[in-house]
Amino acid sequence: MTKRLQDAHALHGPDRPRKGSEGAGAGTPVCPHAQTCGACQHVNEPYAAQLARKDARVAELLGGFEGAELRPILGMDDPFRYRNKVVSPYAPGKKLPGAAPGGRAEKGKGSRGDRAREARGRRTAGRARHEILCGMYAAHSHRIVPTDGCLVENERAKQVILAIRSLMPRFGIEPYREDAHSGFLRHAVVRVGHTSGEMLVTLVTNGREFPGSRAFCRELVKRCAGITTIVQNVNERQTNVILGEREQVLYGPGFILDQLCGLSFRISSQSFYQVNAVQTEVLYRQAVELAHLAGAERVVDAYCGTGTIGLVAAKHGAARVVGVDSVASAIRDARENARHNGVENARFVVGDAGAFMREAAADGEQVDVVLMDPPRAGSSEEFLESLAGCAPARVVYISCNPETQARDVRQLERRGYRLRTLQPVDMFPHTDHIETIALMEREGGR
Repeated sequence: MTKRLQDAHALHGPDRPRKGSEGAGAGTPVCPHAQTCGACQHVNEPYAAQLARKDARVAELLGGFEGAELRPILGMDDPFRYRNKVVSPYAPGKKLPGAAPGGRAEKGKGSRGDRAREARGRRTAGRARHEILCGMYAAHSHRIVPTDGCLVENERAKQVILAIRSLMPRFGIEPYREDAHSGFLRHAVVRVGHTSGEMLVTLVTNGREFPGSRAFCRELVKRCAGITTIVQNVNERQTNVILGEREQVLYGPGFILDQLCGLSFRISSQSFYQVNAVQTEVLYRQAVELAHLAGAERVVDAYCGTGTIGLVAAKHGAARVVGVDSVASAIRDARENARHNGVENARFVVGDAGAFMREAAADGEQVDVVLMDPPRAGSSEEFLESLAGCAPARVVYISCNPETQARDVRQLERRGYRLRTLQPVDMFPHTDHIETIALMEREGGR
């Protein structure tokens, strides 16, 4: 552990507990599914010990850069029920005694056999043939661990998952059987607006035809206050990917609204949106603070996704922001989010961020700050080369994988940048995941 990190730990010791250490230890809830589920590797450990382990891991990977300030990790005051997006598969369990054959048609294609199976499903509605399993997959498997409660999932969202399960027999909805590619309901995805409280429910089905969908939605909304929209997503492929490409709105507008860092965002079934809104605000505010935006800077938001961090920067100090991402649907969302918030000093373009910066350098365009939040694999050498060619004074690198971030920081150091500050943030308490923000500055300025 570096001396800077040791000093920080001393500063935030027993007399001055650092953010996120409160409530750990005695009185911490115990998860009965920890051994079978495996999603939260450390859920039954004191939270302060988890944060100390993550600090040590960051120091091991990134503590060797000369002159860098290594700050202690920012944890949560309440590290439970933080996931505002809850996903559950549905699958048949044990056959129930006295169950008659029948159920929803396999894929709703409209053939004579399908119609006959559908008719049998209507006759046996309310009487399930098998118990219906929902919950999470055990680690590295497709075996469902049934859970009626989870210490990291939003409680209201979990209640929607369970309400869907209880309604399925009444409406003759068969859960998806993966090995036979049969049954109707594959997954439910529930998103909850952290500030708005609005809920979006996405029903992922193995077929488009959904007889009785209006009555099903009415009953679900009646049981679960706060549901503002329900979407049917159709996925008929034999794949591990949850969402398909086709969908239709069954109830409400098809999206929910939520606020983040003073901005309002439209969230649809396909939108990328961080699942821990509390820590996302911490992450983005720290990133913008480290960027030292004083009102004149021109910022490139690489890997911008739906534009969240770029829009925050545009509102909090940047003169101009250009967000670049190769995913066209993400850029459409980013543009809509900018219009929705009245942000006029940000624009978003579809393309490769590296190529964009090479063109900017060739055209002599000034870039003062680059914000980057690449996938877990980190950045390519080509991207880092183009970034250095653009010569921004500062780079704020947000990473969900400190290992690849350490590799990329070394690459940038060879290109004239120095790591100045590293700020870890605990986005996913009780897991091994660590989010880190690195501030790098160009030696000698411009």
